Amino acid sequence: MKKLLFGFTAVFALLFLTNCATLMGSTDKVKKEWMLVEFQNFSKEMMTKNKATLNLTGKDAPKKFTANMGCNNMFGNSNFSSNGDVKFSDVGITMMYCDKGMELESAFAKALPMTTKYSIDGHFLIISDDKGNKMKFVAADWD
Repeated sequence: MKKLLFGFTAVFALLFLTNCATLMGSTDKVKKEWMLVEFQNFSKEMMTKNKATLNLTGKDAPKKFTANMGCNNMFGNSNFSSNGDVKFSDVGITMMYCDKGMELESAFAKALPMTTKYSIDGHFLIISDDKGNKMKFVAADWD
């Protein structure tokens, strides 16, 4: 009886630890700096020139984010779940005027809180809303 109880306990503990490792690993993959490469009708060249980034590497990542589309700094809360759901909230932005890039910045700031899903495909992070609108990022450390 003791061996049977020990066996069940060991199997349960192993399954529990495996599940915890899987959950932690899935959201750990987003802890990077990401460069925006596809978004609405903006060109990849324009986003690259503006150094459009979403940064999920801070001390509290991935629960906090920063972003920059070429002018103002954005910041807020982010919640990446292991089932592919994502929520960006409490989005703030500095208020400097810039001659160029304000259209990209405004569109990004408006679209980001509307996103609900994320996936990682190789070196790419893809976030989308319920209507199928997507933002595609490439890992900044990928050549």
